[in-house]
Amino acid sequence: MRMGYPSFSICRKYIQDEWKNFFERIRPKDEESRKSMMDEISRWASYRGQTAKTGKVTNSTERPKLDPKDEFLKARMEDISLWASYRGQTLTRTVRGMMYYRRALEIQCIQDKNAKLDHQRTNSSYQDGESVADMDLAIADIKFTYVVSCQVYGMQKVSKDAKEKARYLNILNLMMMYPSLRIAYIDEVEAPNKDGMTEKTYYSVLVKGVGDKYDEEIYRIKLPGKPTNIGEGKPENQNHAIIFTRGEALQVIDMNQDNYLEEAFKMRNVLEEFESTKYGKSKPTILGLREHIFTGSVSSLAWFMSNQETSFVTIGQRVLANPLKVRFHYGHPDIFDRLFHITRGGISKASKTINLSEDIFSGFNSTMRGGNITHHEYMQVGKGRDVGMNQISSFEAKVANGNGEQTLSRDIYRLGRRFDFYRMLSFYFTTVG
Repeated sequence: MRMGYPSFSICRKYIQDEWKNFFERIRPKDEESRKSMMDEISRWASYRGQTAKTGKVTNSTERPKLDPKDEFLKARMEDISLWASYRGQTLTRTVRGMMYYRRALEIQCIQDKNAKLDHQRTNSSYQDGESVADMDLAIADIKFTYVVSCQVYGMQKVSKDAKEKARYLNILNLMMMYPSLRIAYIDEVEAPNKDGMTEKTYYSVLVKGVGDKYDEEIYRIKLPGKPTNIGEGKPENQNHAIIFTRGEALQVIDMNQDNYLEEAFKMRNVLEEFESTKYGKSKPTILGLREHIFTGSVSSLAWFMSNQETSFVTIGQRVLANPLKVRFHYGHPDIFDRLFHITRGGISKASKTINLSEDIFSGFNSTMRGGNITHHEYMQVGKGRDVGMNQISSFEAKVANGNGEQTLSRDIYRLGRRFDFYRMLSFYFTTVG
């Protein structure tokens, strides 16, 4: 996210106490300290920002009113604003939140091992504590991988534009900060073909951070063409990166989401739902989770959207899942049975226009192929919603257009033909009706 000057000012306004405490904590005492504090300021803004707004300082009259005693902030406000505009991004907040899963795994693994060591009560076991800690980290890496699908990472890497280069460096810094983070992107290569003509070849590439300032290519898969020529951007972004995931469960996350350490501890309890006997033969294929809206205090419109989200994601979806049995996939952060879906068409349908609301079609697909979609409220994931009138209007227009396109799809036709009468009425009322 490019945290523009207006966004940065708003961020300082609606969480004044946090900004005051933060700036008091990092107030520089000399020029060298002032330069080193820029990373802290950008990270602070990125963790608290939500939307990808752009801004540019054009003259000093745009500055907000500052405390006359705060001479340093007045002198460096433009530098801080521009620096945050070029480098701040919501991806920072999302990655930090998702990495809590790995941290929770480490803590749980250490606690399990310690309990076992205390039970055995042998001197040799306590002497092996260091090797046990290394093993805990290895187990966490085996069980958890975070893949961020960023189509334009390769373009940003070779770009000569200062802003694009800064975004590339920010993503690279995230990979250095979190060794478990992987970036998947589309690489465009021009090379001569058999006829001697130059043609573009597209590859799906996975990279990781190495050392202090480099990224290393792990996998490269040749694609038959440019993915976005076939389908919509977001679902194709998921489709090209899903091959790089592994394991039995796959959680899909938007870039405006966050997570909390206390919620991350519940993940292994949620995953047990896949093998629960209470569902009988219909084992869950998608586990729905509720969302906590962290932007409700920004404005009255944001408060309205927060309440709307609560009424649908929490109250509404619990009824759709049980007893109506017509809950589908409405977005993130649902957890997919990866083995079930990767062998049945993937988690995203990406035909242009018809799959405008791409999320719900994965729910249609899962239900038609005998899957069971459930909803669980004992775990939640943070979510940032729209805070401005234009954003809300655009979102509602997209939902309305997507709903209209659903009526033309074969998925609606097939589900309507196969549901029983009461489930069909529930399905109609909660989707195209």
